[in-house]
Amino acid sequence: MRSQLSIAHCLYIVNELASTFAQGKMGTPLPAMMLPRELTHDTIVLSHKPTAKIHYTYTAGNEPEEAPRRLIVFLNGLMTDKSTWLPVMAGIIRNRKDNGYPSLLAYDRYGQGLTEDRDPQDKGQDKGRGHNIADVVHDLHQLVIQIWTDKIRKPQCEIRLIFVANSIGCAIARLYAMFYPGRAEALLLLDPMITNSDFDWFPDPDSKDFDPMALPDDVSIDVLREQRTKFANFFAPDVINKEGLDRRDLADHLPDSNGPLLKAPDGRGPILTVVEHDPERFASESLQSMGTPVSLSMKYTNPLWHRYNQGLLQTTEPNLAVGPVVAKNCGHFVQRDDPSFVVDQLSSLLNRLELQPPDVSV
Repeated sequence: MRSQLSIAHCLYIVNELASTFAQGKMGTPLPAMMLPRELTHDTIVLSHKPTAKIHYTYTAGNEPEEAPRRLIVFLNGLMTDKSTWLPVMAGIIRNRKDNGYPSLLAYDRYGQGLTEDRDPQDKGQDKGRGHNIADVVHDLHQLVIQIWTDKIRKPQCEIRLIFVANSIGCAIARLYAMFYPGRAEALLLLDPMITNSDFDWFPDPDSKDFDPMALPDDVSIDVLREQRTKFANFFAPDVINKEGLDRRDLADHLPDSNGPLLKAPDGRGPILTVVEHDPERFASESLQSMGTPVSLSMKYTNPLWHRYNQGLLQTTEPNLAVGPVVAKNCGHFVQRDDPSFVVDQLSSLLNRLELQPPDVSV
């Protein structure tokens, strides 16, 4: 049975959107703040975790009758929730009303956003040491099955997914495509988290190979040590996060950015777009939030991240990959900083998907 949003939840969504615009975090605002009536908000209980509810936002697609049914799934990072996707969903509905769009789904994982229930799997475990990234992927699969069955009402063998993801959500999207091959038809990855790192991105002054002359002129060894400590305390895989997702084995699941090769429903690779943050905007935000000298970000963090994103393009066939596309004036949370840019990238991806010829060899 469909549940109604409480007044508190409605105010939460409105306030999140309003504060985002007020703080100037978004690029070009969408035409209106009012969310389309097509977007519905509800809770769902996953069949394998019957004691907890997940909050989600959904709209049915308006694809042509002859087109295959598809579901776009928006995947959050650790520091955002599904409210950041609402302007993107609204933009797709408005901009593609005539051309058609797939069904849209955004959700808050256990312990995140409007999903107040914790992951039942965490019960009896040490804080932050319960469910891991693989559990999140399996939860996502069950959510997809239930939405596909209850809302789209097509056989499970016809599942075709498009993932739009940010940060660790990109890792979730990749792992889903690996664990459940032949389901993910396209991926739009927005500033993916670097999965094969412990965020030890800056030179170690205690290493025998350390060259102090290689540091930027405005960075002392004391500042370097301070930044290494800050990053370790805030970003390292063993740091506990609000939702309790244990990231310690993330690098084991995704040790490389350039593999493995993913498979779409037709046997080929998925259509892929990789987006990365604006280096200058990211360096500026890192200075504000972490006190990281701009020169450190520009010399170490941004080049390393760019190489990682270049590797991601090799997870599909060369003619199906686009990027890395720089999201101008956007930091790490691209969908928050410029939802209109994400709408454009997603629309372009959908157009590429529609133009994709059938693979007669399959």
